[in-house]
Amino acid sequence: MLQSQLKHIMSKDEHSKFIAENKNAVVVCGRNGPMCLPVYGVMKALEPKFENVAFSDFEFDNPDAAVIRNLPEAQNFRGLPFTIYYQDGKVVKATSSIQSAKDVKSILKEVYA
Repeated sequence: MLQSQLKHIMSKDEHSKFIAENKNAVVVCGRNGPMCLPVYGVMKALEPKFENVAFSDFEFDNPDAAVIRNLPEAQNFRGLPFTIYYQDGKVVKATSSIQSAKDVKSILKEVYA
């Protein structure tokens, strides 16, 4: 289990349901490592400021996380976590590796303004 305070997605069915039920959704797919833990923290800190966005995590090594790992938008990613921004069930932005709060806030404003 990931060490984050975000909602945990545990299966591809939960992932499908999460992005279907939330117009604006962010899924951070990673591990309990030094590049991922800060991103989970950033997302949790920004959650109250972006009430129109649902935030969650998904364990990278979970076989069902292939729904994230195999996205065309993630094909060239080399660093964790993979952060996928969805709107109306479709990928609208995807990033990889560590992101600062400033970076994430900028993306959230750009994508969900």
